[in-house]
Amino acid sequence: MSALNQQGELIAEITKLEESLKKGNLPSDLNEKTESIIARLVRLAKAGEYSDEYEKVSLYVEWVASLPWSKRTTDVLDLKHAQDILDQHHYGLTYVKERILEYIAVLNLQKQKENKTDEKTIFKLMRAPILCFVGLVGTGKTTIAYSIAEAMGREIVRIPFGGMGDPLDLRGQSRIRPDAEPGLVIKALRRAQSKNPVFLLDEIDRVTDEGRASIMGVLVELLDPEQNMAYRDHFIDYPFDLSEVLFIATCNNTTNIATAVLDRLEPIQMPSYSDQEKIMIGKAYVLPKSISEAGLDENMIKIDETTWPKIVRPLGYDAGIRTLERTINGICRKIAKLVVEGKGTSFYLTPENIKDFLPIW
Repeated sequence: MSALNQQGELIAEITKLEESLKKGNLPSDLNEKTESIIARLVRLAKAGEYSDEYEKVSLYVEWVASLPWSKRTTDVLDLKHAQDILDQHHYGLTYVKERILEYIAVLNLQKQKENKTDEKTIFKLMRAPILCFVGLVGTGKTTIAYSIAEAMGREIVRIPFGGMGDPLDLRGQSRIRPDAEPGLVIKALRRAQSKNPVFLLDEIDRVTDEGRASIMGVLVELLDPEQNMAYRDHFIDYPFDLSEVLFIATCNNTTNIATAVLDRLEPIQMPSYSDQEKIMIGKAYVLPKSISEAGLDENMIKIDETTWPKIVRPLGYDAGIRTLERTINGICRKIAKLVVEGKGTSFYLTPENIKDFLPIW
């Protein structure tokens, strides 16, 4: 390639970076910093070291320009709407629902007063509770978080902690490293494209023993309102305000969670479900969903009331509803197969014939 062609390619690539930067709506000092990095790239190009540095600079510009520095969603603060969403997806859980409605009510009142109150006071009053749902597998810890986000009209992003062993997974890596990339927190913000999403910190008790202390240290900063106003990722190397994020954590138990982290959480125990509650959940929530997913019509399956105990507990006691979901999904799949084979168009399940439809373990 001739020097002239190289010069033209350089100009085109630099122009593309500068256009990305303008679209990013960055804070002014970060914008100046990034512009100086691009200017340095131009100087390196004149010295013949352009190609290697371009990849690093373009990756950095791409990330900072794609973050939601000022984008936010508008909260839906209607209590009836929130109640309807929570009831639509979850049976029972009265205390959990009440706590969410209380928070939305507080946000509603403070929004009405925001024109009469100074900004600093508003910030203190509108800080979100950091909920931590504690319970056995299948009790609805993760799904309740998605319902909360839907009720408030916020984006939700899940950050999995299961098996995490390095705090750099959260914090990111410095750009001087060849494999540098942002941490999970910044990646979550980019996916959400909102600076006030719901962050689901899933299974925070299941980090590795080796990395537990250092990961808990990062968690303290994430969850502390006095610190997360200026959360700094090693790759971005610029503080990002996380004060508008609604954090929701889940865990099976609190034994392996550091005291400093627990001190910043509001633990809420997710109860185990009784057989009667599972029957209600199976009828109202799981069965209609499974019928739809299997491509069946509602009138194709009828279940006798006396059959439900055998569906709820085919193998023994289970605290959550995962087994119930698998069982009902299996029943619907078997019926779908029978329908396709032309062996019937509607099926009535009774205690006598239910064994023919239950999955075989």
